Amino acid sequence: MDNHTAVTTFLLWGFSSFPDLQYLLFVVIFFSHVTILAANVSIMVAVKLSHNLHTPMYFFLCGLSLSETCTTMAIIPRMLADLLSETKTISLPECATQMFFFFGLGANNCFILAAMSYDRYSAIHHPLHYPILMTWKICFQQMVACFVVGLLVSLCIVSIVFHLSFCDSKTIQHFFCDITPVVSLACDYTSLQKMVLLAFTAFVLVGSFILIMISYVFIVSVIVKMPSAGRSKAFSTCSSHLTVVSIHYGFASFVYLRPKNNDSFRKDMLVAVTYTVLTPLLNPIVYSLRNKEMQTALRKVLGNANRFISPSGNKRTLNL
Repeated sequence: MDNHTAVTTFLLWGFSSFPDLQYLLFVVIFFSHVTILAANVSIMVAVKLSHNLHTPMYFFLCGLSLSETCTTMAIIPRMLADLLSETKTISLPECATQMFFFFGLGANNCFILAAMSYDRYSAIHHPLHYPILMTWKICFQQMVACFVVGLLVSLCIVSIVFHLSFCDSKTIQHFFCDITPVVSLACDYTSLQKMVLLAFTAFVLVGSFILIMISYVFIVSVIVKMPSAGRSKAFSTCSSHLTVVSIHYGFASFVYLRPKNNDSFRKDMLVAVTYTVLTPLLNPIVYSLRNKEMQTALRKVLGNANRFISPSGNKRTLNL
Protein backbone atom coordinates (compact mmCIF):
# COMPACT_ATOMS: atom_id res chain seq x y z
CA MET A 1 0.00 0.00 0.00
CA ASP A 2 2.94 2.36 0.47
CA ASN A 3 3.66 2.44 -3.24
CA HIS A 4 0.00 3.04 -3.96
CA THR A 5 -0.33 6.00 -1.59
CA ALA A 6 2.90 7.52 -2.94
CA VAL A 7 1.36 7.90 -6.42
CA THR A 8 -0.43 11.24 -6.72
CA THR A 9 -0.26 11.97 -10.45
CA PHE A 10 -0.06 10.21 -13.80
CA LEU A 11 1.19 11.41 -17.17
CA LEU A 12 -1.24 11.00 -20.07
CA TRP A 13 1.09 10.22 -22.97
CA GLY A 14 -1.75 10.37 -25.52
CA PHE A 15 -0.64 11.92 -28.80
CA SER A 16 2.80 13.00 -27.60
CA SER A 17 4.34 10.71 -30.21
CA PHE A 18 2.83 12.95 -32.91
CA PRO A 19 3.88 16.50 -31.92
CA ASP A 20 3.45 17.84 -35.45
CA LEU A 21 -0.17 16.69 -35.59
CA GLN A 22 -1.39 18.00 -32.25
CA TYR A 23 -2.74 21.35 -33.49
CA LEU A 24 -4.47 19.64 -36.42
CA LEU A 25 -5.95 17.05 -34.06
CA PHE A 26 -7.12 19.84 -31.75
CA VAL A 27 -9.03 21.55 -34.58
CA VAL A 28 -10.59 18.32 -35.86
CA ILE A 29 -11.59 17.04 -32.42
CA PHE A 30 -12.83 20.46 -31.29
CA PHE A 31 -15.22 20.85 -34.23
CA SER A 32 -16.27 17.21 -33.89
CA HIS A 33 -17.09 17.85 -30.22
CA VAL A 34 -19.15 20.93 -31.06
CA THR A 35 -21.01 18.94 -33.71
CA ILE A 36 -21.65 16.08 -31.25
CA LEU A 37 -23.15 18.49 -28.71
CA ALA A 38 -25.25 20.30 -31.32
CA ALA A 39 -26.53 17.07 -32.92
CA ASN A 40 -27.47 15.34 -29.67
CA VAL A 41 -29.04 18.46 -28.15
CA SER A 42 -31.03 18.95 -31.39
CA ILE A 43 -32.43 15.42 -31.09
CA MET A 44 -33.45 15.97 -27.47
CA VAL A 45 -35.09 19.32 -28.30
CA ALA A 46 -36.83 17.87 -31.36
CA VAL A 47 -38.32 15.03 -29.32
CA LYS A 48 -39.36 17.42 -26.55
CA LEU A 49 -41.14 19.82 -28.92
CA SER A 50 -42.75 17.25 -31.25
CA HIS A 51 -45.76 15.58 -29.66
CA ASN A 52 -45.79 12.78 -32.25
CA LEU A 53 -42.35 11.73 -30.98
CA HIS A 54 -43.54 11.33 -27.39
CA THR A 55 -43.21 7.54 -27.56
CA PRO A 56 -41.00 5.05 -25.67
CA MET A 57 -38.66 4.63 -28.65
CA TYR A 58 -37.80 8.34 -28.75
CA PHE A 59 -37.71 8.56 -24.98
CA PHE A 60 -34.90 5.99 -24.98
CA LEU A 61 -33.25 7.80 -27.91
CA CYS A 62 -33.18 10.97 -25.81
CA GLY A 63 -31.63 9.00 -22.96
CA LEU A 64 -28.98 7.66 -25.34
CA SER A 65 -28.26 11.16 -26.68
CA LEU A 66 -27.93 12.52 -23.13
CA SER A 67 -25.64 9.67 -22.11
CA GLU A 68 -23.47 10.04 -25.23
CA THR A 69 -23.17 13.77 -24.59
CA CYS A 70 -22.08 13.21 -20.99
CA THR A 71 -19.61 10.51 -22.09
CA THR A 72 -17.87 12.88 -24.50
CA MET A 73 -17.82 15.62 -21.84
CA ALA A 74 -15.92 13.24 -19.55
CA ILE A 75 -13.16 12.74 -22.13
CA ILE A 76 -12.94 15.30 -24.93
CA PRO A 77 -12.49 18.61 -23.00
CA ARG A 78 -9.53 17.11 -21.14
CA MET A 79 -8.16 15.69 -24.41
CA LEU A 80 -8.36 19.12 -26.06
CA ALA A 81 -6.60 20.78 -23.12
CA ASP A 82 -3.79 18.19 -23.22
CA LEU A 83 -3.28 18.72 -26.96
CA LEU A 84 -2.37 22.34 -26.23
CA SER A 85 -0.49 21.70 -22.99
CA GLU A 86 3.16 20.88 -22.42
CA THR A 87 2.41 19.11 -19.12
CA LYS A 88 -0.20 16.39 -19.50
CA THR A 89 -0.38 15.29 -15.89
CA ILE A 90 -3.57 14.15 -14.23
CA SER A 91 -4.04 13.60 -10.51
CA LEU A 92 -5.07 10.21 -9.16
CA PRO A 93 -8.55 11.42 -8.04
CA GLU A 94 -9.13 13.06 -11.45
CA CYS A 95 -8.05 9.86 -13.17
CA ALA A 96 -10.41 7.76 -11.06
CA THR A 97 -13.28 10.19 -11.67
CA GLN A 98 -12.70 10.18 -15.42
CA MET A 99 -12.61 6.37 -15.53
CA PHE A 100 -15.77 6.16 -13.38
CA PHE A 101 -17.87 8.40 -15.61
CA PHE A 102 -16.49 7.09 -18.91
CA PHE A 103 -17.07 3.42 -18.12
CA GLY A 104 -20.31 4.07 -16.18
CA LEU A 105 -21.87 6.09 -18.99
CA GLY A 106 -20.51 3.68 -21.58
CA ALA A 107 -22.17 0.81 -19.72
CA ASN A 108 -25.33 2.88 -19.54
CA ASN A 109 -25.25 3.24 -23.35
CA CYS A 110 -25.16 -0.55 -23.67
CA PHE A 111 -28.10 -1.00 -21.32
CA ILE A 112 -30.15 1.70 -23.08
CA LEU A 113 -29.53 -0.03 -26.43
CA ALA A 114 -30.79 -3.24 -24.82
CA ALA A 115 -33.88 -1.42 -23.48
CA MET A 116 -34.51 -0.01 -26.97
CA SER A 117 -34.39 -3.51 -28.46
CA TYR A 118 -36.93 -4.69 -25.85
CA ASP A 119 -39.13 -1.74 -26.78
CA ARG A 120 -39.02 -2.75 -30.47
CA TYR A 121 -39.72 -6.38 -29.49
CA SER A 122 -42.76 -5.31 -27.44
CA ALA A 123 -44.09 -3.09 -30.23
CA ILE A 124 -43.73 -5.74 -32.95
CA HIS A 125 -44.33 -8.99 -31.05
CA HIS A 126 -47.09 -7.74 -28.73
CA PRO A 127 -48.71 -4.76 -30.53
CA LEU A 128 -52.02 -5.05 -28.67
CA HIS A 129 -50.37 -5.18 -25.25
CA TYR A 130 -47.66 -2.63 -26.10
CA PRO A 131 -49.34 0.31 -24.26
CA ILE A 132 -49.46 -1.84 -21.11
CA LEU A 133 -45.95 -3.29 -21.46
CA MET A 134 -44.29 0.07 -22.12
CA THR A 135 -46.04 2.65 -19.97
CA TRP A 136 -44.20 5.89 -19.18
CA LYS A 137 -43.64 4.63 -15.64
CA ILE A 138 -42.00 1.44 -16.90
CA CYS A 139 -39.89 3.37 -19.42
CA PHE A 140 -38.69 5.75 -16.72
CA GLN A 141 -37.88 2.84 -14.39
CA GLN A 142 -35.89 1.14 -17.15
CA MET A 143 -33.97 4.33 -17.86
CA VAL A 144 -33.12 4.86 -14.19
CA ALA A 145 -32.07 1.22 -13.90
CA CYS A 146 -29.73 1.64 -16.90
CA PHE A 147 -27.98 4.60 -15.27
CA VAL A 148 -27.85 3.07 -11.77
CA VAL A 149 -26.55 -0.35 -12.85
CA GLY A 150 -24.02 1.22 -15.22
CA LEU A 151 -22.62 3.51 -12.54
CA LEU A 152 -22.58 0.72 -9.91
CA VAL A 153 -20.61 -1.56 -12.22
CA SER A 154 -18.22 1.30 -12.93
CA LEU A 155 -17.83 1.99 -9.20
CA CYS A 156 -16.83 -1.65 -8.63
CA ILE A 157 -14.29 -1.51 -11.47
CA VAL A 158 -12.76 1.79 -10.31
CA SER A 159 -12.55 0.50 -6.73
CA ILE A 160 -10.58 -2.55 -7.89
CA VAL A 161 -8.27 -0.57 -10.19
CA PHE A 162 -7.38 2.17 -7.71
CA HIS A 163 -6.74 -0.21 -4.84
CA LEU A 164 -3.79 -1.57 -6.79
CA SER A 165 -0.23 -0.53 -5.99
CA PHE A 166 1.32 1.55 -8.78
CA CYS A 167 5.06 1.01 -8.62
CA ASP A 168 6.04 1.07 -12.28
CA SER A 169 6.16 3.97 -14.73
CA LYS A 170 3.49 6.61 -14.13
CA THR A 171 3.03 7.21 -17.85
CA ILE A 172 -0.39 6.12 -19.12
CA GLN A 173 -0.11 5.09 -22.77
CA HIS A 174 -3.44 6.69 -23.64
CA PHE A 175 -5.16 10.07 -23.89
CA PHE A 176 -7.49 9.31 -20.96
CA CYS A 177 -7.65 7.00 -17.95
CA ASP A 178 -8.91 3.81 -19.51
CA ILE A 179 -8.85 0.53 -17.59
CA THR A 180 -6.14 -1.45 -19.41
CA PRO A 181 -3.50 1.32 -19.67
CA VAL A 182 -3.92 2.14 -15.96
CA VAL A 183 -3.76 -1.42 -14.60
CA SER A 184 -0.67 -2.06 -16.74
CA LEU A 185 1.19 0.30 -14.37
CA ALA A 186 0.35 -1.78 -11.28
CA CYS A 187 2.86 -4.15 -9.75
CA ASP A 188 0.35 -6.28 -7.82
CA TYR A 189 -2.22 -6.92 -10.57
CA THR A 190 -3.19 -10.56 -9.93
CA SER A 191 -4.92 -13.04 -12.21
CA LEU A 192 -7.96 -12.99 -9.92
CA GLN A 193 -8.31 -9.22 -10.23
CA LYS A 194 -7.88 -9.51 -13.99
CA MET A 195 -10.67 -12.11 -14.16
CA VAL A 196 -12.98 -9.97 -12.01
CA LEU A 197 -12.46 -6.91 -14.23
CA LEU A 198 -12.98 -9.03 -17.33
CA ALA A 199 -16.17 -10.45 -15.80
CA PHE A 200 -17.57 -6.95 -15.16
CA THR A 201 -16.69 -5.88 -18.70
CA ALA A 202 -18.24 -9.02 -20.18
CA PHE A 203 -21.37 -8.50 -18.07
CA VAL A 204 -21.83 -5.07 -19.64
CA LEU A 205 -20.87 -5.81 -23.23
CA VAL A 206 -21.74 -9.47 -23.71
CA GLY A 207 -24.73 -9.46 -21.36
CA SER A 208 -26.46 -6.50 -22.98
CA PHE A 209 -25.57 -7.77 -26.48
CA ILE A 210 -27.17 -11.14 -25.75
CA LEU A 211 -30.37 -9.39 -24.62
CA ILE A 212 -30.38 -7.38 -27.85
CA MET A 213 -29.90 -10.52 -29.97
CA ILE A 214 -32.65 -12.40 -28.13
CA SER A 215 -35.04 -9.50 -28.77
CA TYR A 216 -34.19 -9.48 -32.46
CA VAL A 217 -34.60 -13.24 -32.80
CA PHE A 218 -38.22 -12.79 -31.71
CA ILE A 219 -38.60 -9.65 -33.82
CA VAL A 220 -37.38 -11.39 -36.98
CA SER A 221 -39.60 -14.40 -36.29
CA VAL A 222 -42.62 -12.07 -36.37
CA ILE A 223 -41.46 -9.88 -39.27
CA VAL A 224 -40.97 -12.79 -41.69
CA LYS A 225 -44.65 -13.69 -41.24
CA MET A 226 -45.87 -10.15 -42.02
CA PRO A 227 -47.16 -8.91 -45.39
CA SER A 228 -44.51 -7.12 -47.47
CA ALA A 229 -45.80 -3.62 -46.61
CA GLY A 230 -45.78 -4.27 -42.85
CA ARG A 231 -42.44 -6.06 -43.11
CA SER A 232 -40.81 -3.06 -44.76
CA LYS A 233 -42.11 -0.67 -42.10
CA ALA A 234 -40.99 -2.96 -39.26
CA PHE A 235 -37.50 -3.33 -40.73
CA SER A 236 -37.20 0.44 -41.18
CA THR A 237 -37.99 1.08 -37.50
CA CYS A 238 -35.28 -1.41 -36.45
CA SER A 239 -32.57 -0.57 -39.00
CA SER A 240 -31.38 2.59 -37.22
CA HIS A 241 -31.09 0.77 -33.92
CA LEU A 242 -29.22 -2.16 -35.47
CA THR A 243 -26.79 0.21 -37.19
CA VAL A 244 -25.99 1.99 -33.92
CA VAL A 245 -25.65 -1.36 -32.11
CA SER A 246 -23.18 -2.60 -34.75
CA ILE A 247 -21.04 0.55 -34.48
CA HIS A 248 -21.13 0.70 -30.69
CA TYR A 249 -20.40 -2.96 -29.94
CA GLY A 250 -17.92 -3.35 -32.79
CA PHE A 251 -15.55 -0.69 -31.43
CA ALA A 252 -16.12 -1.54 -27.75
CA SER A 253 -15.48 -5.27 -28.24
CA PHE A 254 -12.28 -4.56 -30.17
CA VAL A 255 -10.92 -2.46 -27.31
CA TYR A 256 -12.08 -4.38 -24.24
CA LEU A 257 -12.58 -8.05 -25.17
CA ARG A 258 -9.78 -8.95 -27.58
CA PRO A 259 -6.47 -10.48 -26.34
CA LYS A 260 -3.74 -7.93 -25.60
CA ASN A 261 -0.17 -7.83 -26.92
CA ASN A 262 2.69 -5.35 -27.08
CA ASP A 263 1.02 -3.28 -29.80
CA SER A 264 -2.38 -3.22 -28.09
CA PHE A 265 -2.09 0.20 -26.46
CA ARG A 266 -1.35 2.01 -29.72
CA LYS A 267 -4.17 0.18 -31.53
CA ASP A 268 -6.56 0.72 -28.61
CA MET A 269 -5.76 4.43 -28.56
CA LEU A 270 -6.47 4.82 -32.27
CA VAL A 271 -9.74 2.89 -31.94
CA ALA A 272 -10.63 4.87 -28.79
CA VAL A 273 -10.39 8.13 -30.76
CA THR A 274 -12.99 6.73 -33.12
CA TYR A 275 -15.03 5.33 -30.24
CA THR A 276 -15.10 8.54 -28.20
CA VAL A 277 -15.43 11.01 -31.09
CA LEU A 278 -16.97 9.29 -34.10
CA THR A 279 -19.56 7.02 -32.44
CA PRO A 280 -21.41 9.82 -30.54
CA LEU A 281 -21.38 11.77 -33.81
CA LEU A 282 -22.74 8.89 -35.90
CA ASN A 283 -25.62 7.98 -33.57
CA PRO A 284 -27.70 11.15 -34.18
CA ILE A 285 -26.77 11.11 -37.87
CA VAL A 286 -27.98 7.51 -38.27
CA TYR A 287 -31.29 8.20 -36.53
CA SER A 288 -31.90 11.44 -38.44
CA LEU A 289 -31.02 9.99 -41.86
CA ARG A 290 -33.02 6.79 -41.47
CA ASN A 291 -36.10 8.19 -39.73
CA LYS A 292 -38.56 10.45 -41.55
CA GLU A 293 -40.35 11.48 -38.33
CA MET A 294 -37.06 12.63 -36.84
CA GLN A 295 -36.12 14.46 -40.04
CA THR A 296 -39.42 16.36 -39.96
CA ALA A 297 -39.00 17.25 -36.28
CA LEU A 298 -35.40 18.41 -36.79
CA ARG A 299 -36.40 20.59 -39.76
CA LYS A 300 -39.08 22.17 -37.59
CA VAL A 301 -36.63 22.86 -34.77
CA LEU A 302 -33.96 24.24 -37.10
CA GLY A 303 -36.55 26.33 -38.94
CA ASN A 304 -37.79 27.85 -35.69
CA ALA A 305 -34.22 28.54 -34.58
CA ASN A 306 -33.43 30.18 -37.92
CA ARG A 307 -36.48 32.46 -37.69
CA PHE A 308 -35.55 33.34 -34.10
CA ILE A 309 -32.01 34.46 -34.96
CA SER A 310 -32.62 35.91 -38.44
CA PRO A 311 -32.66 39.72 -38.82
CA SER A 312 -36.07 39.63 -40.48
CA GLY A 313 -37.42 37.64 -37.55
CA ASN A 314 -36.11 40.30 -35.15
CA LYS A 315 -37.79 43.06 -37.17
CA ARG A 316 -41.13 41.33 -37.02
CA THR A 317 -40.76 40.95 -33.29
CA LEU A 318 -39.97 44.64 -32.86
CA ASN A 319 -42.95 45.70 -34.98
CA LEU A 320 -45.24 43.74 -32.73
